Order: sequence, then structure tokens, then C-alpha cells
Amino acid sequence: QVQLVESGGGLVQAGGSLRLSCAASGRTFSSYAIAWFRQAPGKEREFVAAISWIGGHTYYVDSVKGRFTISRDNAKNTVYLQMNSLKPEDTAVYYCAANRLNHRVVAVHEYDYWGQGTQVTVSS
Repeated sequence: QVQLVESGGGLVQAGGSLRLSCAASGRTFSSYAIAWFRQAPGKEREFVAAISWIGGHTYYVDSVKGRFTISRDNAKNTVYLQMNSLKPEDTAVYYCAANRLNHRVVAVHEYDYWGQGTQVTVSS
């Protein structure tokens, strides 16, 4: 069994920053890619960014390139999402997820494990 626990969400003004954390436990993750998704009210869950556990290769959706950075600390089994220059349209529940394919997978159904989510609210 795999457990993913997100933290770091909150309320921030437009232009501000937040760092989300995703702590993984339950098994080794050397064969998994970890991603961040988000879901705004009334919208479908969408891919944000992902990172491979080996090599640290990253992939981002176009709307966050240059503003968000995904990284990982293998020793702590933790993946981070540094979010800068936040916009009101970034407001959503953010989820981390794990898949055994690769870090360029963006489809929700390809992910095997999910965290419970953390709310990010950006005020204008």
C-alpha cells in the first residue's frame, strides 16, 4: 500500500508564493513518477507537473511553466511544488499522485495512488 500526504496549501495574494509538499510512504518509489494535479470547483482534475524518481526529469503543463518548479528529496521520500507568481486562476485543490509509467503521463486514470489534496486559494 502507498500513502501520499500533501501539505502546504493556504490563502495567498496574487503574485505571491506557496510551496506544497507530498510525503510518500509505504514502499520504495524508485520505479514511480510523482505528479501534481489540481481541481478547481466545477472543473475536471488537470495535470500540473511531474517528476521522475530517478534522474529528476520534469514535465509541466504550459500554463505553469516558468512559475512552478517541481523537485524531490529522495532521502525524505518527498516531492515539492514551488509555486511563484500565483494567479487567481491557480486556485484549486492540489493533489499529488504516483504512477509506474513515466513522468510525462498526464491522464488521471493512469495514476495508481493519490493523496487527499490540499487547498490553494489565490486572492486578486
